[in-house]
Amino acid sequence: MLQEERSQGIAAGIGAYSLWGLLPIYWKWIDHVPSPEVLAHRIIWSLIFLIGLFLFMRRAHILKEDLRYIAAHPKIIVGIMTTAFFISVNWVLFIWAVANERIVEVSLGYYINPLLNVVLGVLFFKETLSLRQRLAVGLAFIGVLILTISFGAVPYIALTLAFSFGMYGLVKKQTQIGAMTGLIIETLFLLPIALIYLFIIHDSFEGLMHAGDSLTPLLLIFTGAATAVPLLLFGTAAKKIPLSLLGFLQYIAPTTMLILGVLLYKEPFTIVHLVSFLFIWSALLMYSIRPKKQNAS
Repeated sequence: MLQEERSQGIAAGIGAYSLWGLLPIYWKWIDHVPSPEVLAHRIIWSLIFLIGLFLFMRRAHILKEDLRYIAAHPKIIVGIMTTAFFISVNWVLFIWAVANERIVEVSLGYYINPLLNVVLGVLFFKETLSLRQRLAVGLAFIGVLILTISFGAVPYIALTLAFSFGMYGLVKKQTQIGAMTGLIIETLFLLPIALIYLFIIHDSFEGLMHAGDSLTPLLLIFTGAATAVPLLLFGTAAKKIPLSLLGFLQYIAPTTMLILGVLLYKEPFTIVHLVSFLFIWSALLMYSIRPKKQNAS
């Protein structure tokens, strides 16, 4: 049974990170819609999809239990509002970057994110790093610095994506409620803003849904599923396989994005990009591989 659970967890993890890695294709299909508008639709349809899924899976009692827990610990609401802010920043920047041919920089952000999480762990949870781990963080910093110096500008898209998702995970870790419940409440907080924005820029429901194009309304509706399905797979994987294994699988997403950006969408990948990425890949490898413990003689 344990082996079966592990296999299911690995399959779910690969599925989650593969879908996240392929998401740029989806956002490319809808890049004729402004990024803030796509974000608003993503918020609305994610909420509808998740509530429908809760009812379909007959897990409404879990939502009720989480809501009771929140009612008993009202400080959690501040945390959820904070996660709602960081995930909305992450979502809209991701969508905008893909639409503006910056997929390579998006992938850089998600390569940086695991190492940023290490730094956040040190700063907020007083975690200690070995010499090897400190060297890994240093190598990643050099990689980002090379890009910054070569292009004369900070790779703000990559850093903002890494920081916003890192802060989202940091605050989420302290809210102590289920992933699906948390996302439902986050989108509930964002829902009024999304609705007001859409009805300000459109004077009719047909305009809001881009009804003149037969495909666009469907693409907007399915932003909910595109958001929730990888998250559900990730939740399954996190429960069934070790965190270290999940850590290795997470590199599927940025690697897939990088391949899409360079090969499918013909984004530039210069020698400077290569050197910078080599530093970051080396840092990830150094941090991820644990030295074998020597047997006591």
